[in-house]
Amino acid sequence: MKYDIIVVGGGHAGCEAALAAARLKNKTLLITSNIENIADAPCNPSIGGPAKGIVVREIDALGGQMGINTDKSLLQIKMLNTKKGPAVQALRAQIDKITYKKNMQETIKNQENLELKEAMVEDLIIKNNIVIGIKTDKNEEIYSKAVILTTGTYLRGMILAGSDKHPGGPHGEKESKDLSNNLKKLGFNIIRLKTGTPQRIEKSSINFSKAQVEKGDNEIRTFSYDNKAYYNIENQEECYLIYTNEKTHKIIKDHLNESSMYGGFVEGIGPRYCPSIEDKVVRFADKEKHQLFLEPESKFYDDIYLQGFSTSMPHYVQEEMVHSLPGLENAIINKYAYAIEYDAIDPRQLKRSLETKIIENLFTAGQINGTSGYEEAAGQGIIAGINASQKINNKDCLILKRYESYIGVLIDDLVTKGIKDPYRLLTSRAEYRLLLRNDNADLRLTEYGHEIGLINEERYNKFKEKKKLINELINKLKEIKINPTKEVNEKINNSNILKIKDTTSLYNLIKRPEVKIDDLKIFTDLNYEKEIKEEVEIQVKYEGYIEKEEKSAKRQKEAEEKKIPNNIDYNKIKNIASEAREKLNKIRPTTIAQASRISGVNPADISILMIYLKKEASNE
Repeated sequence: MKYDIIVVGGGHAGCEAALAAARLKNKTLLITSNIENIADAPCNPSIGGPAKGIVVREIDALGGQMGINTDKSLLQIKMLNTKKGPAVQALRAQIDKITYKKNMQETIKNQENLELKEAMVEDLIIKNNIVIGIKTDKNEEIYSKAVILTTGTYLRGMILAGSDKHPGGPHGEKESKDLSNNLKKLGFNIIRLKTGTPQRIEKSSINFSKAQVEKGDNEIRTFSYDNKAYYNIENQEECYLIYTNEKTHKIIKDHLNESSMYGGFVEGIGPRYCPSIEDKVVRFADKEKHQLFLEPESKFYDDIYLQGFSTSMPHYVQEEMVHSLPGLENAIINKYAYAIEYDAIDPRQLKRSLETKIIENLFTAGQINGTSGYEEAAGQGIIAGINASQKINNKDCLILKRYESYIGVLIDDLVTKGIKDPYRLLTSRAEYRLLLRNDNADLRLTEYGHEIGLINEERYNKFKEKKKLINELINKLKEIKINPTKEVNEKINNSNILKIKDTTSLYNLIKRPEVKIDDLKIFTDLNYEKEIKEEVEIQVKYEGYIEKEEKSAKRQKEAEEKKIPNNIDYNKIKNIASEAREKLNKIRPTTIAQASRISGVNPADISILMIYLKKEASNE
């Protein structure tokens, strides 16, 4: 049997890749070792967070599924960093793990052009350096025009707790034994990484009176721009905040050499920005406590996820550690924490389309590329699904730029800089974060989604209407002028606005720090939806800062448009530094902008490269 596209793996990357490929009218196969685990959330019961929440909005703006599915599976939702500026605000939701998985599986099973198969993929079928299919562990051959690998933590997966070390996936499933070695034979540089997960605690055994309650927001929030709410705002589940203490830290220090990580049992490198609790205690020895969150996993069972307490300690030590925490003195551990090691490929062996440089029509997405997190995986998944479709249909691939999206930042960081530890997307990684806000992901990316074919006409028309209303309101605020008359200042006296001394427009008035857009109701009708008013307020208040970033982004755009030929021989370029030549040969950047971001390539090297390219172009 032959398909257009085969997606290997049913995690968050695989789901988005398969749905995108099928919705673009490609005959698609999603093959996974256990169909019941499709869209599983094996670690934290949440979607979103700083930067990550914006990625989910971007996936939705492109026509992906994660945002919609999260909205349908909420236990609690809140906007983070509301006391800070819009550049760092992002949504975070607690999800019901059972509902999330069920909803995504239903979507996949009902998707036209998409078939499911349960099997373990152990090899690729290659012809003339082009992938043409896959081989399963039963030696079954299935053919396709493109393959997308989204293998998660299953490539030679190894579960660790203390000195106990055994092969397996997150739920003890069979690991993928041979695919990693076969990728290595094809020329891929394989790296070993580690991640982990904390304990699950029996809810009835926790004394919540010793914890601080963390509630959801008291206004409706959604990830999807469809803005359809599926939850009762008054009925959100509560989370709780607690802290480690001196006793906890002493237990960890006393047993440090018994952990898999510090006992020498771990090969892989763990995540820098989501470390185990023993790693936190060692690395941040000056801190007296670390915050932990008690988070519900589902309405269908009573496990509480102990966020921030990931560890690879033996089980008996975990008992002591957990019982040292406030409110958990009598806690029952339903599932012990563990570390998991797995193989990934060096992402510098990828193009920005997520097609591999080594094998044509082979794409990769998710943890196989060295990332951590559901959201990073899903963001890569939709791009891989789109670009596999574009490639086999002889269309230009979608390359999102750093100034256009967090997904663009993520992919560019991976393929240009590579990774040493599992990559986590952070707000600070984006140099244009005021342009890449939670509120405007649709304004940035919906045109792409529609052009490619993932945003239907109904939704596109709704989007165009939104843009029209935003511009209409901005123009209205510019046109309406108010004078410092007695009548006007009397109106102002009863509002948050300070008195005006000169004639001014409502547009300029809203730039004042104390003025909110709804304060302007005393001067004009503001009969617009809340999201329209919020978007206008952000655009107007931060106009100067936004313009500054847009000018910088424009310069990067010009550098992105300066292409570097695929066949360039860097060894022929005189006076370029040897380190720069080595890095350029290895990464093979496609634009001057990408070349300038490579570590070890200096501005002087870029200048020499540009002179060389200009000279070569004039000789043609």
